[in-house]
Amino acid sequence: MNQTLLIELLTEELPPKALAKLGAAFASGIVNGLKSRDFLEEDSAATIHATPRRLAVSITKVRATSPDKSIREKVLPVSVALDKDGNPSAPLAKKLAALGFPDLTVADLERAQDGKAESFFYTYTAPGSQLLAGAQAALEESVAKLPIPKVMSYQRPDGSTVQFVRPAHSLIALHGAEVLPLTLLGLTASNVTEGHRFLTATGARNVTVAHADAYAATLAEQGKVIPGVDARKDKIRAALLEKAGADQVLMPESLLDEVTALVEWPVVYECRFEEEFLAVPQECLILTMQTNQKYFALTDAAGKLRSRFLIVSNIATDTPDAIIGGNERVVRPRLSDAKFFFEQDKKKTLESRLPLLKNVVYHNKLGTQAERSERVTALAGAIAGKLSSAGLKADVALTERAARLSKADLLTDMVGEFPELQGIMGTYYARHDGEQEDVALAASEHYQPRFAGDALPATATGTAVALADKLETLVGIWAIGLAPTGDKDPFALRRHALGVLRMLIEKRLPLSISGLLADAAKQFASVAGFKDPSADVTAFMLDRLRGILRERGFTPNEIEAVVAQNPDRLDDIVQRLEAVQAFAALPESASLAGANKRITNILKKNESALAQAGGAGEGKAEIRPALLQDTAEKNLHAAIVRVQPEVDAAFAKGDFAGTLKTLAQLRDDVDAFFNDVMVMAEDVALRNNRLALLSSLHGMMNRVADISKLAA
Repeated sequence: MNQTLLIELLTEELPPKALAKLGAAFASGIVNGLKSRDFLEEDSAATIHATPRRLAVSITKVRATSPDKSIREKVLPVSVALDKDGNPSAPLAKKLAALGFPDLTVADLERAQDGKAESFFYTYTAPGSQLLAGAQAALEESVAKLPIPKVMSYQRPDGSTVQFVRPAHSLIALHGAEVLPLTLLGLTASNVTEGHRFLTATGARNVTVAHADAYAATLAEQGKVIPGVDARKDKIRAALLEKAGADQVLMPESLLDEVTALVEWPVVYECRFEEEFLAVPQECLILTMQTNQKYFALTDAAGKLRSRFLIVSNIATDTPDAIIGGNERVVRPRLSDAKFFFEQDKKKTLESRLPLLKNVVYHNKLGTQAERSERVTALAGAIAGKLSSAGLKADVALTERAARLSKADLLTDMVGEFPELQGIMGTYYARHDGEQEDVALAASEHYQPRFAGDALPATATGTAVALADKLETLVGIWAIGLAPTGDKDPFALRRHALGVLRMLIEKRLPLSISGLLADAAKQFASVAGFKDPSADVTAFMLDRLRGILRERGFTPNEIEAVVAQNPDRLDDIVQRLEAVQAFAALPESASLAGANKRITNILKKNESALAQAGGAGEGKAEIRPALLQDTAEKNLHAAIVRVQPEVDAAFAKGDFAGTLKTLAQLRDDVDAFFNDVMVMAEDVALRNNRLALLSSLHGMMNRVADISKLAA
């Protein structure tokens, strides 16, 4: 009979940061184990339960007995099973006995082709197995594969030594209302678990679960435990929002996940700290509350930090004064430390800290942070100069000043205590030192974007320094042989590449990738043994570019049409792709894309002939109208001459969609050419002239993108 299966392992407090993974792995391991043994229906559903003291899973529609199976067993090749006279051999008798069928004869076996030879097979029905055996195996397999951060060894009451992430106290295994006597870690399953340690009376802490379907409700009602991770998280989120009232509550998902893993019956209380601490940069206060105390900070509608904050407790009480007072006492020293660090740091300017960067090693093959700062400063200045030449507001001297000071806050006490604040504190200290606002903003902006979806630098100065910082890292780290491999990327080169690409695309910066990488490589001229990795970095960046464009909704073929041309500038790449997308929707596109692919292959095979005909580059071979014989090639040449000015005008205006749509006029003439004209004519002059005609057409068709990539 199909029933819900519940398995729960009760333990000491599990590591909170690992709880979600442990819970998911515990559940999926059991589900997969049961599924592989055919105990689950197609629509069986699993629910993950995980609290600080338990891992559990409930699975609906679990069979008590797995179905019988028809098994076709290969016995032996015929050449081995029969002797030279065709009689059963001794190996056949031995094999049948080993399979458990000693009474079978050759007549009972199926003779069938097995590859190049024949073999004997036997088909039989294997009876289904009982759930107890299947669940036991699935549980053991699941526990053996748990992603345990660190294993503990502990002794059971009987003196035996057991290893697990934390000491285990009890095991539940229920199939419906029936207890399955599973065993694990020296425990035997029952239907009894423990409720909340503090909200249930000591004598009434044991909770009996009468039926697997009643697990969550029974624990909540009798044990004051919400076993579902999502249910606890939703309750915490709702309570935080309710307590926040008109204020905004800062609740990053990582903090919510960690707090959810710390409590079994969450209750939110409001606490306060002294107003004087609000003089400290609020990022410092927020970070210390979130990181060290797992508290939730509040801001007003304008984003300004409030002096009240919220805590999530594991104890529900009508008199929470002791809980509130205790948490307020705990947070006060942390805030005092932040205030002290801030006041001390302001006594020294960022510029006065620069000489100390010589004492900080960046990488033993790339020198100190001071040397790195010099490279970034020079590169940022070069980028600012290019932006300025392109008509964008970018002051070279201001940019170089911002780049020079950008890493100085690494030497402050505040950043030493909270590395996450690097850049942010630089902005505060630069303002305190009287630096220009763009210089101050660049201290934090040059780290942007810090993660996927993060904002880009808002100022031209910050953008130039951000590009320089990321490009210096990409080129330098790649050059010393530390390129990303597989899932390993210790220097976050993928993130740096994505940051550069996003700035070039979204800000539409008129900068070439090759030029940026060349400028970056120049900064390493004094580094011994430096080998310019620009070619590899370019390929790496183009691969990341494909990912960015996929996220924007473009198809792989559309992306390849543009990226296959190895674009050096990205300020118009989105517009090119949108044009390709619009062209692909035209009824003429398939025919022209197919023709373009054919032309590409023809020209590739005849590069030497084109060169001899004077074609130093695509479309450069001279077309001799006098050699055009067939009507189809004359018509195609006339169409090219007619359309070329329209294509040139649209392309010059940046109207890429118009450029490609104009090509649609050529479909009939292109189709007629390939239907009626033999390109590879025996007459060399005639053949070269036709190749020149195709080369001219190819160059015009591929100015925006390689439309042959749209061909299926």
